[in-house]
Amino acid sequence: MRKLYSFIVGTLLVLPTLQAGNTDYTRGLSIWFDKPNTLDGQAIWLRQSGQGHNPDKAWETSSLPLGNGSLGANILGSVAAERITLNEKTLWKGGPNTAGGADYYWNVNKQSAHLLKDIRQAFADGDQKKAAKLTSDNFNGLAAYEESDETPFRFGSFSTMGELYVETGLSELQMTNYRRVLSLDSAMAVVQFDKDGTHYQRKYFISYPDSVMVMKFTADKAGQQNLVLSYCPNSEAKSDLQADGTNGLVYRGVLNNNGMKFAIRIKAIHKGGTMMAENNRIIVKGADEVVFLLTADTDYKMNFDPDFANPKTYVGNDPSQTTQAMMDKAFAKGYDELYRNHEADYTQLFNRVQLHLNPGIESTSLPTYQRLINYRAGKPDYRLEELYYQFGRYLLIACSRPGNLPANLQGMWHNNLDGPWRVDYHNNINLQMNYWPACSTNLSESVQPLIDFIRLLQKPGEKTAQAYFGARGWAASISANIFGFTAPLSSKDMSWNLNPMAGPWLATHVWEYYDYTRDKKFLKETGYELIKSSAQFTVDYLWKKPDGTYTAAPSTSPEHGPIDEGATFNHAVAREILLDAIAASKVLGVDSKERKEWEQVLANLVPYKIGRYGQLLEWSTDIDDPKDEHRHVNHLFGLHPGHTLSPITTPELSQAAKVVLEHRGDGATGWSMGWKLNQWARLHDGDHAYKLYGNLLKNGTMDNLWDTHPPFQIDGNFGGTAGVTEMLMQSHMGFIQLLPALPKAWENGSVNGLCAKGNFEVSISWQNNQLTEATIVSNAGEPCVLKYEGMTLSFKTQKGKSYRIIIAGNRLKVA
Repeated sequence: MRKLYSFIVGTLLVLPTLQAGNTDYTRGLSIWFDKPNTLDGQAIWLRQSGQGHNPDKAWETSSLPLGNGSLGANILGSVAAERITLNEKTLWKGGPNTAGGADYYWNVNKQSAHLLKDIRQAFADGDQKKAAKLTSDNFNGLAAYEESDETPFRFGSFSTMGELYVETGLSELQMTNYRRVLSLDSAMAVVQFDKDGTHYQRKYFISYPDSVMVMKFTADKAGQQNLVLSYCPNSEAKSDLQADGTNGLVYRGVLNNNGMKFAIRIKAIHKGGTMMAENNRIIVKGADEVVFLLTADTDYKMNFDPDFANPKTYVGNDPSQTTQAMMDKAFAKGYDELYRNHEADYTQLFNRVQLHLNPGIESTSLPTYQRLINYRAGKPDYRLEELYYQFGRYLLIACSRPGNLPANLQGMWHNNLDGPWRVDYHNNINLQMNYWPACSTNLSESVQPLIDFIRLLQKPGEKTAQAYFGARGWAASISANIFGFTAPLSSKDMSWNLNPMAGPWLATHVWEYYDYTRDKKFLKETGYELIKSSAQFTVDYLWKKPDGTYTAAPSTSPEHGPIDEGATFNHAVAREILLDAIAASKVLGVDSKERKEWEQVLANLVPYKIGRYGQLLEWSTDIDDPKDEHRHVNHLFGLHPGHTLSPITTPELSQAAKVVLEHRGDGATGWSMGWKLNQWARLHDGDHAYKLYGNLLKNGTMDNLWDTHPPFQIDGNFGGTAGVTEMLMQSHMGFIQLLPALPKAWENGSVNGLCAKGNFEVSISWQNNQLTEATIVSNAGEPCVLKYEGMTLSFKTQKGKSYRIIIAGNRLKVA
């Protein structure tokens, strides 16, 4: 796939000390270790099952992730031989180019729409058992989710691009001052140590503008670089590894499963000493400095209009040629120019938001894993809380950039042939959660890959919508891949495999992107069709009962509970997408007739209901168990990420949502704690939200700050970052609410550069848990409404103008 890289070069925020040899990279926003990893975990090629711990513990808990949205790497930082795991986000098994061919791949939908009337009649007759059996037998698909269950494997999985080793000839004996650091300030990993009177340093970064990974090995004495670079390929590919001139290697691979081609090129630049490429290795002797450049690509082509008869409909350019073009350009620039380009590109994104919590309290200089140990023991660490927040933003920049695929279950970092849940695009919260912090933390560019992915699902999703629901528009199911897969999987377990509202949930992100950016051109040319067709599917899927109400039948509460005639989650998503479609049609001044239909269905959706424990019902009947601590809190979708439940507009229902959260408890998997954090913030309970944030760090976070399900799953990182933003600012109810869930623990602080809907940029300062001032920058010239502790300020704005807000007496005022 030829990546369409684009970036805006803004103000260069210079970090002059980053190039200095004696820089302390542990200062600032950094994740670091003081002990090297061993090489025990190298090349553990396994097909992992859906759950459990990654067998490569060092990779999962203490590697450092780098990425440019396409190429990803993890730095292990061993002394004797650096180990680097490699990923290219489009390297997937499965798709229409397997041996089964295009028809085999696309023929995965069961034709089950005609059974809806029987299922609904069974519900009407009170025959829950019959309705459940008809659904389980007919609303699954034909494609298996495990490779062992099907040959050839259609759905596929994300796979490793292999591993790189750089042998150094050094041992850990008498080594001192070891540091392995990920600097969030520069998106660079650094390994440093002293050995036999010599200070060694390695620097790593992956450039988005230049599409290259750069690795620099130096020492403070001449002639100390004696390196042997080798490559270990994916073992499920036909491979060809050979020298590329006198200073490089080229690897060309073809996946056995589907014939996907991929390539890696490595070039070395040395100062002093000698270098040669032989026996599939690059050998450097006695050099003062060595820089390795690496480019990688596959032949994958994103296709919004696939030809269902063409097995190569997702096959594009030859990666041998694209990697050569990228390498030639990068090699001509050299290290210094590559770094300047990388730094300028990255910092203009990352430096948009700054967070300072209790800034007067001194920071600790301990390694990150030791800080986590202390934090778990109850020692406050506000710098760690800031670091985790910004790490989420770093990860999103690293794994979601325009011109490529969105972040998957592990972002883009994977160390095996197969992985947990195929390391796929999980549509029942996980993919969506990855993008919760995108717009609000001033990274709206990162949403573009998600929107492209939704476009990728639209045409195949039309087939799925017709097959199962006889519906217009498009549908998606529990899991998606990069080849437009939208069908349910073959399992008859409908508690997880039936998810009709997965597509509409994805489509709400399209409106969300518009609501933050107010990019009307995007809405007209790209966004509206995705929203409209998703609303059409929703209307056609819903069951209009004899009493005139609409309900979701059949439906489930994802991964939890029985097949139902109206699970609350489905109604909450239906409300959201219909409201989005209504708003979008009004903005564009189109489809007034269809808008009336959406409004009519919305007005007659089965309402939220409160159960016997005072809880918001999860299902159509009151079967909730107050002792149930299930990780999914689907029925609170309207509270978050939706906006149809709020303490301001629906106080009684919000109290019922609070009861649910109290019943579910404050534990669970990492991503679940991240979701609950956001929901407590939406309830304006800052102290309880803070408790969830603390639990996420204590119980759902590994030593390198990656989220754990277990195993590693990146959505919890993004949920945590989004939740902190929700504590400090909310804008989902048509106004900007300042400090809606500020916890007592964050007594003093400031946050700069957040984004609110309406394309406002918001900065806030507070002292003694009270707002001191805020600054609002209007990027679209929209009217602005602010709220803070019962005070409201409404004022018109001019595009590009900044407004300073203070409290004067008992009211908000533009200073």
